[in-house]
Amino acid sequence: MRVPSTQSLRALESFARHGSVWRAAEELNLTRSAVSHQLRGLERDLGFDLLRRDGKGVSLTPQGRRYAGDVRKALTLIGDAAVQFGDRGIRGALAVSCTPGLASMWLCIHIGEFLELCPDVTLTIATPQRLDDVSNPEMDAFIAFGDGVWPGRSVERLAEVEFTPLCSPVLLNRIGGIAEPADVFRTTLLHLGNHEDWTRWLAAAAYPSPDAETGIVFSDMNLVLAAATAGQGIAMCDELTCHNALQSGRLVRPLDLSIRSARAYYLVVEHHRTGNPALLAFSDWLRSRLAQSTTIPRAA
Repeated sequence: MRVPSTQSLRALESFARHGSVWRAAEELNLTRSAVSHQLRGLERDLGFDLLRRDGKGVSLTPQGRRYAGDVRKALTLIGDAAVQFGDRGIRGALAVSCTPGLASMWLCIHIGEFLELCPDVTLTIATPQRLDDVSNPEMDAFIAFGDGVWPGRSVERLAEVEFTPLCSPVLLNRIGGIAEPADVFRTTLLHLGNHEDWTRWLAAAAYPSPDAETGIVFSDMNLVLAAATAGQGIAMCDELTCHNALQSGRLVRPLDLSIRSARAYYLVVEHHRTGNPALLAFSDWLRSRLAQSTTIPRAA
């Protein structure tokens, strides 16, 4: 069974105390949709219903009330441990494998925040050849992109992924804009690994086309993004990975349509490594940082 995220457990505990999603969202400094998403994801991870949804609103099931009570005790215990051991600092070495695109476009941009919190941790970051590879024995943890099935390991879903077309604003101006799905063929399609994402997106846009298999296929997300930011074409991109590029204006989103990936980002750890204090601290920071991600803007 996947280990529930701390964020989703806090959402449940807060909802149980307040009895409403909006009060929980206010306490956790999240949107109501974010809290609802956390609760749905927790139900999916646990495999049983926590909430009863009807015309009168949302309430806890009997099983949900019992589980929320256990979660409250566990969170209290964690908080007490932090008070007891927090002044001793966290030391040690930590090696993390992260998918190349997320590592270069997101993790490396924010990792200094973790080192400010844990300056005595010696951190190593590596990238695998495959997005779902968790085989490197030198790594303590893996931020992998896959279907969530890694037998014999602790697996926690970190973030679901949506793909959407992104391109350089210079390219967008050069081709006269993109107002509808057919307009993406005014430029070159950029692919990662295969043509699947563009094929699925065009089908979702009710514009299936054999031309989805035209363009350039790259083996690495960094290469896709380098070509996109240089105005060489339009790429189907992971919104989380490209968040900073969109915020800075290096990439823009010309169309509103996104497609949900069947895969997601997961934190994968061998069971004998889960007690590593540096890893526990990194995991908490990672969840918190990912929760701050926002929806990317559409190009004007």
